[in-house]
Parts: sequence; structure tokens; C-alpha cells
Amino acid sequence: MSNIMLKELKLSASPLAFIFIAFGLMFLLPGYPILCSAFFVTLGLFQSFQTAREANDIVFSALLPIAKKDVVKGKFIFVCFIEACAFVLMVICAIVRMTALRESPVYLQNALMNANLFALGAALVIYGLFNVIFLGGFFKTAYKLGKPFVTYIIVGFIMIGVFEALHHIPGLGQLNAFGSDSLGLQVVTLIAGALIFAVMTLISYKASCSNFEKIDL
Repeated sequence: MSNIMLKELKLSASPLAFIFIAFGLMFLLPGYPILCSAFFVTLGLFQSFQTAREANDIVFSALLPIAKKDVVKGKFIFVCFIEACAFVLMVICAIVRMTALRESPVYLQNALMNANLFALGAALVIYGLFNVIFLGGFFKTAYKLGKPFVTYIIVGFIMIGVFEALHHIPGLGQLNAFGSDSLGLQVVTLIAGALIFAVMTLISYKASCSNFEKIDL
């Protein structure tokens, strides 16, 4: 599996997938829907899949002396690796905003979602949606990219809107806690987001392996 991962990183990946990791730094932006950072990271991944498709990467991978499910596994590991790299940047930015910058007026007056543990959990849900909708949709044909990505865009931005609106609902204001306020609730929402991400990714992976086995390349 280390070889197929190296192949993904060195041969299949578009440079944009690595460049767009930097969008994780958008968690530092005040007055901006910070969950869009997760979308831009997945946009870089989409560009990588598009580049790989034009190079017949899936056919090349299937011709290697590996099981077809390992082709799927390599793609999923690559995607999760890029998502994890950007998530690390988000975590760093969130910690900076929750500690060193917690008294900064520009963040205190921010009407949109604050960068806290709930926001990190929400970002993981957006990643999970990409993995289940786009990756799962792609491996139904191992060729078509447009429809699953458009579906992901629609669902993803609906969820971003929902997450941004939640703290405006009476009784849910603590979701937008600043700094270490309501830390217990923040931790619970982060764990919930991580579990949702893991479940969606695992379901998508198993379905993708099954679908890819049926495809006659």
C-alpha cells in the first residue's frame, strides 16, 4: 500500500491538491464563512481527479499487479491525507483564535461562525460529505466527475449555511462560543464531527470497492 500511495502522490496528484491545502488558513479570516475553507480543499482534490482522469490514471492503476480494491484504497488514503493536512492548519488557526487572539475586537465583533472546536467538527462533516458524495459517486463509473461534484457542491453549501445559521437559533448560541467558553460542548461537537466523518468515509470506501469491482475497464 505504501507504493500505491507514493504513486498517488508523485504521479496522479495535481499540484493544485497540495496548493489548496493552504486554504485551511482561512480559519483566521474574520467576517468570512470559514467552512468554505474545507470546500476549497476539496476543490483542489476534484482538480486532481480531473487531471488523473485525463491521463487514464485509473486504467493504469488497474493494470498494476494489485487488487482493484487497492486502487480505491489508494485514492481514499490520498484524499484523507490532503484533508488531514488542511485540517491541521485549521486546528492551528482555531487554537490561535481561541487563545492569543481571543480578545481581538475584529473577532469579537464577528457575526459569522467563530473558529472553535464546533467549527472544526463541522469542517470534518464537509469533508465526509465530499468523501461519500464525490468519491462514492466517482467510483460508480471510475470516469464521470461532473454530476457527483455538482451534487456535493449543492449539499455542501446547504450544510455550510445550516452550520452558519445554527448559533442564531435560540438556545444554540453556545455553539458559537468564543475561546474556551462552553469547552465541554465544543469537545462533544468536535468528536461528533470526527465520528460522522469516519462513518461516511468508511461507508463510501466499502461501496466504492464494491462498485469498482463491477466495472469493466
